[in-house]
Amino acid sequence: MYFKIGEAARRTGLSIYTIRYYDKEKLLSFLKRDKNGQRIFDEDGLLYLGMICCLKDTGMPIKDIRHFIEWSMAGETTIDKRECLLREHKQKILEKIVKMNGQLLQVENKLKMYARQKKSINDD
Repeated sequence: MYFKIGEAARRTGLSIYTIRYYDKEKLLSFLKRDKNGQRIFDEDGLLYLGMICCLKDTGMPIKDIRHFIEWSMAGETTIDKRECLLREHKQKILEKIVKMNGQLLQVENKLKMYARQKKSINDD
């Protein structure tokens, strides 16, 4: 089953503009086209699009996503490269999580301080 860009956008939650941008950035080398040259997606294409979103949402640069997709399209001979890229990316994600947890704690402490101040004002 094939989907046109509008349906792919609906199924992935991306805008048509974003999908076209990804295509322009050469992230969609897996993409098929119909006889009129329009982009069409199959189930695998939607899965790749989901992976692209995951990598982008977790901070991977477009150039690294492009490498990942190119290596994926090249087949089994690039598994080591893909694995290495994803391991490095995972480490960066974990570092961001640690940093964000520290920032969350700071925000929570500020909220607790405000709650104490409001209680103090109301008790007066």
